[in-house]
Amino acid sequence: MATVLVVEDDEYVRSAIIQELSRRRHAVRSAGRALDALREITQHPPDAVILDLGLPDLDGSEALKMVRSVSSVPVIVATARDDEAEIVRLLQAGADDYLVKPFSGDHLNARLEAVLRRARPAGPSKVVRAGGLAVDLDRREATVDGVPLTLTRREFDLLAYLAARADRVVSRKELLAEVWQQSYGDDQTIDVHLSWLRRKLGESASAPRYLHTVRGVGVMLVTPR
Repeated sequence: MATVLVVEDDEYVRSAIIQELSRRRHAVRSAGRALDALREITQHPPDAVILDLGLPDLDGSEALKMVRSVSSVPVIVATARDDEAEIVRLLQAGADDYLVKPFSGDHLNARLEAVLRRARPAGPSKVVRAGGLAVDLDRREATVDGVPLTLTRREFDLLAYLAARADRVVSRKELLAEVWQQSYGDDQTIDVHLSWLRRKLGESASAPRYLHTVRGVGVMLVTPR
């Protein structure tokens, strides 16, 4: 499973791609314009991007350059252009793969799985454990009591950062700096992501198992005894 951003202005094509990826249990977000896609990538970083070239506000090749200026996320270009020189230019500009329209759901999924495999680090994975929680930092996978968690990229980053510092209070300022890469920000952003994480961990703020708020200080991931 992965978080995939589909950038496609054609509503019918976008809906079909979302349906295919969702059927394979990927978490899918979408955008119909290049600038909306860039906002999504910076605010909610996905695991991969499916990028159409014929966008209404910016040509996809220019959008690709802008994506590469802010992120190393794997990008699969979806295009009706089958000119070899154009495809080579896109790959040289930073695309990880391409699909010529029309394509099947199976073909899309195979290409997606291939770029995700290449994006994962080779070698043995580093796993952080706290009680029944296991966070695989390299594979970006987490389980609680053996049950896989479906997390967005930001949720995983937050959980991994706290798990690696289990039983230590982490300040909100540190979380903003290290997880969000921001020197300042709204505490509500952290609270919202903590709320989502708690729900997926099967707990609540009033009855926490792992994620404990230390009022006026920060957050601590506690190893259950």
